[in-house]
Amino acid sequence: MSKNTQHLRHILELNLAMLFISTSGALGRYIDMPVPVTIAFRAILAGIVLFLFCKWKKISFGVASADRFTIIVGGVLMGLHWITYFYALKMSNVAIGMLSLFTYPVITSFLEPILLKTKFQKMHLVLGALVLFGIYFLVPDFSLENSYAKAVGLGVVSALCYALRNLIMKTKVSNYHGSMLMWYQLVIISVMLLPTLFVMDSSGIITQWPWTLVLAILTTAIGHTLFLFSLKRFSTTTASIISSIQPVYGIIIGMIFLGEIPILTTIIGGTLILTSVVIESVRSYK
Repeated sequence: MSKNTQHLRHILELNLAMLFISTSGALGRYIDMPVPVTIAFRAILAGIVLFLFCKWKKISFGVASADRFTIIVGGVLMGLHWITYFYALKMSNVAIGMLSLFTYPVITSFLEPILLKTKFQKMHLVLGALVLFGIYFLVPDFSLENSYAKAVGLGVVSALCYALRNLIMKTKVSNYHGSMLMWYQLVIISVMLLPTLFVMDSSGIITQWPWTLVLAILTTAIGHTLFLFSLKRFSTTTASIISSIQPVYGIIIGMIFLGEIPILTTIIGGTLILTSVVIESVRSYK
């Protein structure tokens, strides 16, 4: 396989990961349980699936003592990212929830040179600004009195947690299998949120289990593991900007399954975001 063909395959694999992860928008809106309970079941079920996968593939669960703290912090950040993101979805719609989260490529482009000591690329700021400009068209009135503005705020907090998690996990993906790393993060999230199953109403799982299972397996176990693998092949910022196609997928899924039809400004914002994805894909391909 030629280098160009292999690189194209990696881009396609990253886009497949984004398609799977983008189902979180519609599922987060549809599943009728308290957010912490939903995330707890998501982590527990996905953790079981990944544990069985790692056992089947004979993937080692060994972690160097020097890396344990980093992986724990990554798990905590992942849990905070999911919780704030799902609250943003509940308070708005798929478009607002997903696109407020996608300030994270901009945040990543600022943090990566600082945390990972990589070379600062001005083009990433330009593309990040284009993504941000696209989000501007999708966000309604920024009045703090409406739930959409609060949802955007939670989305940005979720974006910060996600950017930090990706950056610190970037330092570990070359040393460990992606599925094993994701499993440890799911264990951490499960431990964090296990008490919510006893203090909040978790009876909804009786009727919501099929969709929770899809969220756990397709969105989480498969989608996020594929994304962790992509961090081996691209810089975190490049992967983040390419993954900006995720809201486009999510909005389409929301249209089909939830009937949330985007208005003109949503289409304009989505077009701007997709433009940044195409530009970065071409740049990384070259």
